[in-house]
Amino acid sequence: MDRAALPATGAWQPGDPAGHRQFFTIATDRPFALDGATSLTHLTTAYETWGTLDDDGSNAILVCHAWTGDSHAAGSDGRGHVDGGWWDDIIGPGKAIDTDRWFVVCANVLGGCQGTTGPSSPHPIDGKPYGSRFPVITVRDMVRVQARLADHLGVAVWHSVIGGSMGGMQVLEWAITYPNRVRSIVPIATCAQATAQQIAWGAIGRRAILLDPKWCGGDYYGAAPGEGPWEGLAVARMVAQVTFRSDNVFTDRFGRELADGATLKDGFEMWQRFEVERYLDHHGDKLIRRFDTNSYLIIGKAMDLHDVGRGRNGLASAMARIKAPTLTMGIWSDMLYPSYQQRQIRDLLVSAGTQCEYVEIDSPHGHDAFLLNLDQVGPPIAAFLDSVAR
Repeated sequence: MDRAALPATGAWQPGDPAGHRQFFTIATDRPFALDGATSLTHLTTAYETWGTLDDDGSNAILVCHAWTGDSHAAGSDGRGHVDGGWWDDIIGPGKAIDTDRWFVVCANVLGGCQGTTGPSSPHPIDGKPYGSRFPVITVRDMVRVQARLADHLGVAVWHSVIGGSMGGMQVLEWAITYPNRVRSIVPIATCAQATAQQIAWGAIGRRAILLDPKWCGGDYYGAAPGEGPWEGLAVARMVAQVTFRSDNVFTDRFGRELADGATLKDGFEMWQRFEVERYLDHHGDKLIRRFDTNSYLIIGKAMDLHDVGRGRNGLASAMARIKAPTLTMGIWSDMLYPSYQQRQIRDLLVSAGTQCEYVEIDSPHGHDAFLLNLDQVGPPIAAFLDSVAR
């Protein structure tokens, strides 16, 4: 990869091909208040839809993306979309979330970098990127923006809100903040509150970005090609990638093999790479082409701040506000969001009298199994959606 040609940010920018994105703007006449006692104005959400909304608006499903996801949950890559849909095998005609039946919406979250207002977006006052001026946000802020989008689309009640990882955090916040606007929920590989270890992993990634001198405190958007904070973002992604997979998968796939045709018979060199290092390099390099460093920080911080019990008299009290039938899914090999956290969600809901089913994905792939083992993810979702519809 020619790193000297890398732009300062991989964010989508106004004027770039929109692809399948649609846009909705709020807070043009008064500020949108945020969880952290700050506000934003002229806040734009990029979103995509599939299927047709029924006349009574009863068949709408919201799909929520994870940390580095975006609104392109289904469909091919191409003009305006670097990659194909991140859940393309789940969403579509005849698939688990059948767009011949359901009207499906996916929105890039607040703070993102693929069309929704975030640090790389132009500030309404001077037209320059927000950069370091962008405020800290929370998952609740993301959901409150999505609620305004739902109003715009004519969706009074979602048939279901579905998402994995950070998407699952949004799912829980939807059901707690707007219990009368969700008919069912599917939180996958997620948690009700971030643990100390989850925060610790995020802190290491943030430190890698902080120590990149080209980050410039968050104001790097005018940097020449190759002079942006790609190194810090790549390292942060490499750290995260380790937590997305399991020890068994790394061992089975890479073992102790050296990369680039090297062998230990040739002697030892400090910067000889193992195959697993090449894999991590690949994922770091891939992200810097399609993501923004500040968005990575902002969204990661929102995940660390995630705690549905904050300001709601604790976890049990908050979860008792959920009345919608729930399907929660865990992954037995997930080291980042261990399955005990999804079982905790089930136990809290059942103890409060809410219907909840728990399904565990039998996969060695770790946290990313909800994006990989779709043969196990799709059928339970399809069955659940059908049961709620009856």
